[in-house]
Amino acid sequence: MTTVTFIFPDGTEKSLQVRPGTNVMDAAVSNDIEGIKANCRGNCACSTCHVYVDNEWLELVGPASGIEEDILDFAPNARPESRLCCQICLSPALNGLRLHIPDWQRWN
Repeated sequence: MTTVTFIFPDGTEKSLQVRPGTNVMDAAVSNDIEGIKANCRGNCACSTCHVYVDNEWLELVGPASGIEEDILDFAPNARPESRLCCQICLSPALNGLRLHIPDWQRWN
């Protein structure tokens, strides 16, 4: 299993144990992570699964590319560490991954 931790705007955290090969959005939706709406259900067509990758994980997760980058151009408060979690597939190398939920998204 791979551990992924979501950090909410108020500083609280929730960690999940997820099977490698699962994308982060599916894990979040299945576990009712507040702020991950996933309106397009992982089709990379919205930004309702927007997260900020913790700085220590940026290199391993890698940057957004292609359509994901285009979608993030329209996401409120996008930053260099922004990713759509539907595009992050968990692997043993990402065990311990930490992702921050943007403040604006938690309440939408």
